[in-house]
Amino acid sequence: MSVFSFAPPFSSHADLSLLQKLKNFINTMSFSSPTPTQFLINAFLLLQSQTLFFLTLQADHVNPTTKGTCHDTCGTVPVKYPFGTEFGCGHPDFARYVKCNGGTLQLTTGAGSYTISSIDYPSNTIIVTDPLMSNCTSMQNSGSFSLDRASPFTIADENIFVLLGCSTTSPVFDPDQDLCDTGSGYRVCRGMYSCKGVAGIGLPTNSPASTCCVYDSPMGFGSGYELDLPKLQCSSYTSIYEFGDEGDPMKWRFGVLLEYNDSYYSSGCRDCEESQGFCGFSGLDQSFACICPNGMNTTVNCFGRVPVSLSIFRSNIPFNIEEVCLERDKGPRSSHQHMYCRFSGVLGFTFHWKRQMRKDGSSVQLQSITFSKKLLECK
Repeated sequence: MSVFSFAPPFSSHADLSLLQKLKNFINTMSFSSPTPTQFLINAFLLLQSQTLFFLTLQADHVNPTTKGTCHDTCGTVPVKYPFGTEFGCGHPDFARYVKCNGGTLQLTTGAGSYTISSIDYPSNTIIVTDPLMSNCTSMQNSGSFSLDRASPFTIADENIFVLLGCSTTSPVFDPDQDLCDTGSGYRVCRGMYSCKGVAGIGLPTNSPASTCCVYDSPMGFGSGYELDLPKLQCSSYTSIYEFGDEGDPMKWRFGVLLEYNDSYYSSGCRDCEESQGFCGFSGLDQSFACICPNGMNTTVNCFGRVPVSLSIFRSNIPFNIEEVCLERDKGPRSSHQHMYCRFSGVLGFTFHWKRQMRKDGSSVQLQSITFSKKLLECK
């Protein structure tokens, strides 16, 4: 639905004809079909070369050029906020570490990339697996494991880390530090060394547990959450987050259980998701954006209202189109944008799009385009 109002004076019948052309053009538009840039190009062709055209657009939309690339799954893993499948989806604190790569959701840290095999949203936990981490079926020389302290993840208390094939001179066996669990940990080591996979690290089945160490957390080894195997003089490691039938290591669940902060979810994100959008971020300030299925970004939800104000000056006699509302659905307006356009004959015009957030007053220019009837150049 379009609402169109204007105020006099008009200098001639030609001015009224031009106004009618613009009115008919705008009233037949739907914001979901032509992009704002296409709208301006078409409006430019409607104007005569002596017309000076100034337009101010107030909209919920943040970035009209961003494609709707967010998805709700990566492979078989459901992906919800604060996670995202692409950069710009989810929360920026998570987007630095988590992304969908070839159908596999991955967590990347300073030590490497790990597969996220599952996410439990009610408990705010994820399970990651290191492709070089050992389990009962297969053991191999492992790399290091680390978790950046600045990341939104922490290691859950349920994890039991096991160091395998360690040298007798390893610092984990320092009697003055008592780093290994010599109680129940001894049974875990015996269970791991009973697996046939132990041959992968050069040990016979049922080897003595003296080269194995079980401890609750890697926090004691260096800065942050780090497991540096070369420094610890161990061949491999594994992590067990659930034992199941404790007597059978084939039924143990291997992987690293991580917890994440659930305070990122907001009412704004809930409104976005209820409108079939994906919560994400946009711009240099990485402010909140609701990414809609049609490829548009908004600062609220996908049921936004787009009010437009236009002023047209011709032959030094102004006439004003006070407001044009291109309305797709009713929804609150919590931000606004301005689009400034000036036509100057066949030389073209300069188009600026910048966002102004009402919540904090920040302003970021997103795009600048200069073009004429014969040339379109994006900067």
